[in-house]
Amino acid sequence: MLHMLTKVFGSAVHGVEAITITIEVNVGQGTKFFLVGLPDNAVKESAYRIETVIKNTGYKMPRLRTVVNMAPADIRKAGAAYDLPIAVGILAASRQVVYTREPDSYIIMGELSLDGTLRPVRGALPMALQARKEGFRGMILPWQNAGEAAMVEGLEVFAAKHIGEVVDFLQGKAGLDRQLPHAHHAQEIFDVDFAEVKGQGTIKRAMEIAAAGGHNIILIGPPGAGKTMLAKRLPSILPPLTMEEALETTKIHSVSGKLSEQLQFITNRPFRSPHHTISDVALVGGGNPPLPGEISLAHNGVLFLDELPEYKRSVLEVMRQPMEDRKVCISRARIALEFLSNFMLVAASNPCPCGNFNHPGRECTCFPGAVQKYLNRISGPLLDRIDLHVEVTPLPPTATFNGETSSTIRQRVVAARDIQTARFAHQNATMSMREIQLHCTPEPAALQLLESAMKRLQLSARAYERILKVSRTIADLAGQEQITSDHIAEAIQFRTLDRGNWGRFQC
Repeated sequence: MLHMLTKVFGSAVHGVEAITITIEVNVGQGTKFFLVGLPDNAVKESAYRIETVIKNTGYKMPRLRTVVNMAPADIRKAGAAYDLPIAVGILAASRQVVYTREPDSYIIMGELSLDGTLRPVRGALPMALQARKEGFRGMILPWQNAGEAAMVEGLEVFAAKHIGEVVDFLQGKAGLDRQLPHAHHAQEIFDVDFAEVKGQGTIKRAMEIAAAGGHNIILIGPPGAGKTMLAKRLPSILPPLTMEEALETTKIHSVSGKLSEQLQFITNRPFRSPHHTISDVALVGGGNPPLPGEISLAHNGVLFLDELPEYKRSVLEVMRQPMEDRKVCISRARIALEFLSNFMLVAASNPCPCGNFNHPGRECTCFPGAVQKYLNRISGPLLDRIDLHVEVTPLPPTATFNGETSSTIRQRVVAARDIQTARFAHQNATMSMREIQLHCTPEPAALQLLESAMKRLQLSARAYERILKVSRTIADLAGQEQITSDHIAEAIQFRTLDRGNWGRFQC
């Protein structure tokens, strides 16, 4: 039998980006099956699945020397998503089928069940973006992933449920359902609203400032004071995702395998709330293969850390660099990846181990110094990166619902964000030092007030910058260009946990 070579194209996810993989299948004289190109165990096991699938669909596994090469060979191939392209290549190379549609015009991916049914894969969106970039005509994917890939314009995406449908399509015997993109709805519908919160006007104001400038915030108060309830309502006042932000966010969730048939495109800002037992790798990302962590899954959204002092110190400290750079770098011996992590941190904490310090109706039972010791679990450098520190006190049951709706607050937040976009195309929280010097110059009286607070509260240089950034956001919410003493004073009152002010937290 003459040698027969066939090429099929797949895709590998590298971080949150995709790399095209050329799958070369050669059937010739000899025996045995060889799979080369740095495959992992899941890819190697595909030989057994593919042989069974080929037999169960009426074809024969060639009993000749079959070599499957996955190039480039220096990139590790992981997962079972290469089952479908390898099987398609084997059928063509063994001359059991003749394709009238060129398989090398498509990116083909899919995991196979033993009966030939296709199972979903991870990373369909970055695969589709790379396929369009490299000029492929289209993609053939499991039907569960087709809607996700179809969000990429200029690419034909075909949905398949069985390998037989793919083979018939490539032979020209039948067609496949072409997946059309779904409309992107920018306006979200929320199940919660700030109007449902009794009182707490100061905390709502702090949440509005945080949302307007993209600032990090920590809420400190006894159990039942409403910290978690307020945090869960923060996404309802954030601006809608832009199309670019939605694509970025969807890519990260796609690579992590978080998308489903019902949710194939992220339209709401993410709200991630990991438990305090989370590991540092699960938070920032990593593993084998490296996958995005919770801080990347919260990209363009909110990361809520409840009971912040209960988190391991190592877990909290690994967040410091991503909070500054808005991305996390995962470096290993053979690989270096970057995951975006432009999130808003919302943290909540009890004021002491028993949780009753400063409670109007309960007595704190902690030993002397327990409050400061408990809050000292949060390092000073981490607190410096949190712009707003807010005390939350419980309200009596007779308190009334007298707050604004989320939609009303959101209008002011969007207006402030528009001012920032026109000024420097990003949020106040991410201002550079040069931008702070250009746009955060207080009037003389305000500057004098800030310098006095720096000395009295023993604030760090980073806290000084944070106060200026928050003041800039407060001025934007008021529609004022000049930062006044009122703006500075309001920003200073939200620095409760700075080291020079910890002394008042005593039992």
